[in-house]
Amino acid sequence: MKALSPAVAKVLKRLHYPLEIMLVCVRWYVAYPLSLRNLEEMMAERGIAVDHSTVHRWAIKLLPVLEKAFRRCKRPVGKSWRVDETYVKVKRQSKYLYRAVDRAGNAVDFLLRARRDKEAAQRYFEKAIDQNGAPDTVTIDKSGANLAGLHAVNAERETPIKIRQVKYLNNIVEVRHEVAYRSCSHFSRHRRSEPPVSPGESRILNQERV
Repeated sequence: MKALSPAVAKVLKRLHYPLEIMLVCVRWYVAYPLSLRNLEEMMAERGIAVDHSTVHRWAIKLLPVLEKAFRRCKRPVGKSWRVDETYVKVKRQSKYLYRAVDRAGNAVDFLLRARRDKEAAQRYFEKAIDQNGAPDTVTIDKSGANLAGLHAVNAERETPIKIRQVKYLNNIVEVRHEVAYRSCSHFSRHRRSEPPVSPGESRILNQERV
């Protein structure tokens, strides 16, 4: 427990179960297309009696604090961002997943919104800048909503962010849409009809499920 952040250690202390088992179950739940009952059966095969509702409770308790802990350890990203959004379904409701990567393909940040409009784009850029610092350049496609959101952000800044609307430069983000959709258990039922999401989003998206 001493090596963990105080917030994580506090949650784990309340759950009264071996740390290794809880972390394995939660990791498998968010990283692979497994249901809670799948995990219950897999643990039983290993001689560990864990009810599926217990795994669900672990996910609810641990995912938010783990996300905060992971963000503190996140490596700095570059100053040139490629931003895009993809359409997904969460609990059968249409959502838009905003994301960005830097020039080297490192994930910047993610945000799930109900709409694809100026307000959603502005909220995403504000969140990403707050977590990672301001970029020098942001490359977007021809989306008018993203452009309007960036203009709104720049209106509040002394040094405006340079905006490029060049679709082919955003290919690196669009490829990330296809990287690891199979790993996101949240969308397993939609694999054949919905665009894929990259590994980094699985933790964020699965919090919507729990």
